[in-house]
Amino acid sequence: MILLNPEHRSEVQDPVTRLLAEPVSASRLNLFHSCRLKFYFRYVLKLSKPASPALHVGKTVHAMLQEWSKRRWMGKPATSQSLFEHFNDHWQCSLRDEPVEFEDGEEAVERSKAWGLVEMYLRETPIPVEEKPMGVEVSVERDLREHGLPSLRGIIDLVRSNGQIVDFKTSATTPNVEQTEHRNQLQLTVYGLLYREATGEEEAGFELHHLVKTKVPKLVVTAHPPVTGKQQSRLFQSIESYVSGVQREDWMASPGLQCVSCEFFNECKGGLL
Repeated sequence: MILLNPEHRSEVQDPVTRLLAEPVSASRLNLFHSCRLKFYFRYVLKLSKPASPALHVGKTVHAMLQEWSKRRWMGKPATSQSLFEHFNDHWQCSLRDEPVEFEDGEEAVERSKAWGLVEMYLRETPIPVEEKPMGVEVSVERDLREHGLPSLRGIIDLVRSNGQIVDFKTSATTPNVEQTEHRNQLQLTVYGLLYREATGEEEAGFELHHLVKTKVPKLVVTAHPPVTGKQQSRLFQSIESYVSGVQREDWMASPGLQCVSCEFFNECKGGLL
C-alpha cells in the first residue's frame, strides 16, 4: 500500500470505499488505465489545476454545439447569427467561473479560433438543421450489480432522430479512422449500453464529429457500428480491472509521451506521494 504524504492525509477519507461506491464513466476508466497516478491526483487527492487555453476552447465549442442541438429540439433559431451572442456570453461567464492563464494577446486568438470552429461546423454539419434530436446532453446511469460491478454513468452529447449517437470532439490534428475507432471503443460501448438502458432498443450506430483545429478548420465525421457482445465483455473486464486496482490502492505512474501535456507533471516528477 502506498503511504500518503502527511500534508494530504487529512484530505483523503477512506478513498477506496468512496471510489467503489461511485458510478464509473468512460473518462474515469480511460484515465485509470492510462495512468493510475494521474487518476490518484484527480480522484483521490482531488487536486485542481487552471484550465488550459486549449481546454477552454474545447469546452466552449462543446457548449455551443449543445446549445445548437437544444435550439433545434425546441424549434428555435439555430443559425450562426443567432448563436453568436450566446457564444460571447458563455466565453466571459466560463472565464469567471474557471479562469484561464492566457499569455499576452492569446485570449483574442483562442476566442476567434473557438468561434471559427463553431461557424465551420454549422456550415458543414451533415445533420439537417430541421432534424429534431431524440436527445441532447442525456445523462444516463445503468445498474451493473447483477454483474458484480459498480453502476455505469455517462452523458451522451446527441442522439439523432434515427437513434444514431453523436459525440463531438475537438482535435489539433486530422484523426486516423482506424485509430479513432480503437481509441474510442470503450467510450462508444458505454454510450451504447446506456442508450439501450434508457430506450430498451439497440442504437443505430455512432458518429464521431471531429472539429479539427487546423489553419483552416475542418470537420471529419467517422461512423461506427452498434456495440457488439465482444465489446461489452471487454468493457466489463475493464471495469473489473478498475475495481481490483482501486481495492489494492494501485496508484502506479505510467510515464510516456502523454506526460508532456499532463497537468500533474510536477507533482509526479517531484514525488508528491
